[in-house]
Amino acid sequence: MSNAEPPSEADFQKIFAAEAEGRLDTLGDQLIELEKSGPTPDLVASLFREAHTIKGGAAVVGLPHVARVAHALEDLLEEVRRERRKVDPTLIDAVLAGVDAIRGLIPLAVAGDDHERAAFEAEQRLRIAIGGEPAGAPAPPPPPVEAPRRPSPPAAEAGGPPEDTQTHRVAGHAATAAPAAPAPTDITLGGEAAHHAAPEMLQMPVHRIDELVRLIGEASASTLRLGGALLDRLECEPSSLSEYRDLARCLNELQELALRARMIPVMSLAPRLRRAVRDLARDTGKQIRFETRGEDAEIDRGVLERLADPLLHLVRNAVDHGIELPEERRSKGKPSEGVVRLHAMQLGSEVVIAVSDDGRGIDLGRVREAAGQSDSTALEMDDESALYLIFRSGLSTATRVTDVSGRGVGLDAVRASLNAVRGRIEVRSDPGLGTEFRIAVPITMATLRCLVVASAGRRYGIPLHSVRAVLPPQPAASVGGRDMTMLDGRPVPISSLAGVLGTGNGCDGPAVVVSGLTRSHALEVDELIDQRDIVVKGFGELVPRLPAIAGAGIQPDGTILLVLEAAGLIERARRRALHGAAPLEGEGPGRDGAEAPAERQAAAILVVDDALTVRELQRSIFEHAGYRVRTAANGEEALERMAEEVPDLVLTDIEMPVMDGFQLTEAIRARPGFASVPIIILTSRGSEESRRRGLEAGADGYIVKSGFDQVALLSAVERLLGASQ
Repeated sequence: MSNAEPPSEADFQKIFAAEAEGRLDTLGDQLIELEKSGPTPDLVASLFREAHTIKGGAAVVGLPHVARVAHALEDLLEEVRRERRKVDPTLIDAVLAGVDAIRGLIPLAVAGDDHERAAFEAEQRLRIAIGGEPAGAPAPPPPPVEAPRRPSPPAAEAGGPPEDTQTHRVAGHAATAAPAAPAPTDITLGGEAAHHAAPEMLQMPVHRIDELVRLIGEASASTLRLGGALLDRLECEPSSLSEYRDLARCLNELQELALRARMIPVMSLAPRLRRAVRDLARDTGKQIRFETRGEDAEIDRGVLERLADPLLHLVRNAVDHGIELPEERRSKGKPSEGVVRLHAMQLGSEVVIAVSDDGRGIDLGRVREAAGQSDSTALEMDDESALYLIFRSGLSTATRVTDVSGRGVGLDAVRASLNAVRGRIEVRSDPGLGTEFRIAVPITMATLRCLVVASAGRRYGIPLHSVRAVLPPQPAASVGGRDMTMLDGRPVPISSLAGVLGTGNGCDGPAVVVSGLTRSHALEVDELIDQRDIVVKGFGELVPRLPAIAGAGIQPDGTILLVLEAAGLIERARRRALHGAAPLEGEGPGRDGAEAPAERQAAAILVVDDALTVRELQRSIFEHAGYRVRTAANGEEALERMAEEVPDLVLTDIEMPVMDGFQLTEAIRARPGFASVPIIILTSRGSEESRRRGLEAGADGYIVKSGFDQVALLSAVERLLGASQ
C-alpha cells in the first residue's frame, strides 16, 4: 500500500486546467497554420487529438459541461478530417470560437461557478457550425436545497472565504481556510480587518511563508552554533551577553510569529465534511446531524492539508458503517437521527481531533472473522488488539462493495496519511453505543520539539509528542519470553535503542517510553541530553525511505542529528523480537502490528495516455488501491517501459501521438513476452465500431471515459489480474 496521500478531484481539476491551457494554445496556433497553409493529414490529426484529449480529460475529472463543448469541437474537426467540410474562414472562426469558449468555461467549472448556460450556448453554436441540429436545451438545475454546489457555512463559520482560498490573519491569530492546491494567502498585517479591506490586506503565496519559516529555523540553528563558538573559542558564556540574548529572543519571537502565520482552524474542513455527511446520508437513507466542537483549535496549514482525506474517510466510515437506518435506531430506543461529531482541541504541542458517532459500534466478531481469513492469530486476540485489526490493508467487514466501502482501503489509507504527518490514532468502540476515532498530530511540522538522547556514542532526536514517559534505570523482567518494564501498573516491552537500530548492544541507562499507533515500547538509552526545537528535513528523492527515521536536523555544533520515528522504532523492535538480531531484509517502517506489504507483492500497472491529467488521476487511483504504477505518454513509450519491466496489466487510451492504443494493443499481442498481459482500453470513443476494433485488437476490457467510474475500473482490474494469476 502506498503511503502517498491521494489528491482530491479539485486537485486534478486544477492539473487539468493548467494542462488544457497549453493544449488550447496549441489548438489556436495550429488553426492559424491550417488557415494559412491548408489541411495536411498530420496537422488535422494533431488538431483532432488535442480536442479529443481535452474532452477525455474533462470527463474524467468531473467537468461534464466542458467535455460536451469539447466533444462538439471534436465533431467539427472530424468533419474536416473526413474531408466532408472544406477549410475556410467561416470554419476557422467557428473552431476558434469553440476554443475561446472552452478557455472561458474551464476556470468557471473548476471554481464551481454556474457555467451550464454558457456551455450550452457554446455547444449549440458549434453544432450549428457543423450543420446539424442544435443541442437540446439543458435540463434546469436542481434547487439549491436539494443539491448545493457547496454547503453554506454555519453561523460560526460565516464570512469565511471560498473553499479554494487560504486566508491567514496574523495580527489576530485566526484563520479561515480549506486545504486545497497552493493558492495566494491573504495576510492581515494590522488589526482584525474584514476580508475585503484592501488597504490592510497583502496577498502572499503560501510557499513564501514556508520559505520564511525555514529560513528562520536555520537562523535559530546558526545562533546556537554561534553560542557554542563563543563558549569554545572565547570561553564566554553566551547567555551573559545582552546582545546574544536579544538576538535569541528576537529570533524566537519571529519564529513563533511565522509559525502562527501558517496556522488555520481545524474547522476549516468542516464545510467539506458536512457536505460529505449530508450527501452520503441521502444516498443511504439515513438521518444524520453533523456537529462540531473546538472552533478555536488551530493547526499548521500543511498538516491540515494532509489530514483532509483521513478525516473525510473517518466521517464517511461513521455514516456508512456506524450510524444505523432510522427504523433500526428506533427499534433500539435511539432517536431516528444519528449524530456524527468532529471535535478538535489543543493539548500541549499536539492537536487532537476526534471523529465520533452514536451508531452501532464495531462488531469485533466480524473483524476477527475477516482478519482470520489471512491470519489465524487474529481469532485469538483480545478485544483491544482486535479493535486495531481494522487498520490492516485489505480488511473489510462490509457485506457488499459500494463506492464508499467494501475494499478495505479507507482505514488503511488513514493510517498511511497519519504516518506522513507523524501522527497516531486511537479507536474506542462500545457495541450499540458508538465509535470514536481520535487522531493526535503535532501542531506543526516546520519545527519539531524533540528529546535528544545519546545511544552507542551517537545522538538522536525523539519527537516529544510521541514520548509517553521517561523511566529511571531498572532491571527488566521477563514476561512470555520478552523483556518487560512496568508503566502505570502495566507491562511494556523494553529494548535498547542501540540494539533496535543495530548500532550496538544493550545499556543500563534510562528508558524512554514511546507510543505509536496501538503500542508502546520502552527504549533504553545511554543518556538524556536535552529538549530542543529541531527544523526537520527529509533526505530527498535520492535517499530511500529509512526505517524508523523521520528526517534529520542540524545540531548547534553543525553536525547532523537523526530524528527517529516512534511507530517505526516499535515495529522494528517487534520484528527483531520475532526474528532475532539478524538483519531484517526488506524491512520497512510498519505501523504497529499491521503487516507492511512488501513492494514486490503489489501488482504493477502501466498507464498509457497522452493527457497528463488522466495519467496522474489513474496513478493516484491505483497507488491508493495498493498497486505499483508506471506511466507512458504514447504506445511507443509504453513498449519501451514494458521492455524494462513487464507489467501485470496495461491501461491505455486510444487517441495518442506516435502510436495509438489500437496499435499498442496489437503490438503487445504480437510479442511472445507480452502476449498474456491483460489490456484495458479507457477512451472517450464510445461508438460500437471503436469498441469492436479494440476488442479485435486484443483488449480484454473497454471502458468509456464519459461513464468513468472508479469502483468499476478497480473491479475490472482486480478481475483481470485474478484471472491472469
